[in-house]
Amino acid sequence: MTQLQKTLQRLAVLSLVVLLASCASAPSKPGKVEDFSSVDVSGSVNRDFEKSLEYLRAENYAAAIELLQSVIEREKRLPAPYINLGIAYFKSGDEKHAEETFMAALERDPHNPVATNELAVLYRKQGRFQEARKLYSAALGEHPQYLPLIKNLGILCDLYLQDLDCALAQFQHYLQLEPEDKDVTIWMADLKRRAGQ
Repeated sequence: MTQLQKTLQRLAVLSLVVLLASCASAPSKPGKVEDFSSVDVSGSVNRDFEKSLEYLRAENYAAAIELLQSVIEREKRLPAPYINLGIAYFKSGDEKHAEETFMAALERDPHNPVATNELAVLYRKQGRFQEARKLYSAALGEHPQYLPLIKNLGILCDLYLQDLDCALAQFQHYLQLEPEDKDVTIWMADLKRRAGQ
């Protein structure tokens, strides 16, 4: 399973919890939401959101973008459609809209680890390494066991910042939580060799 598939799977689970917490057909109400489980979502929004996940899994990004834009027009309060729209933009090469959309997700939920991780990956790709590191570090303060944040900070420290101590710390933490990950186990052995350990 690729990293994108794993991320999409986690997003689907998180999003379903949020979207299915209440299956009412009441119209959306604007404003800041503190408890996403209390949000009423119409059945058509939920169906279209589910269909957009199918498009993302099939890598049909144009269809996913179109449908997610429609979902967001009808339901602006939830971060999940923005996150998925940002992923679709990113995967289709539209980094400007991806960044804007991830930022919109974080406006709705400033502590969302998925949106933060995706934005930091985008920054890493753009060469904005210190911004990415700052995002990862802040998010890990709130979500110290969210595996994609840990792994991606390790990758950033190792490959882009050449900060072996940071990379070792991240991969050690990651392997404590996910000891069966063979790739990270290999990366860790290589890091220890390069660090003279």
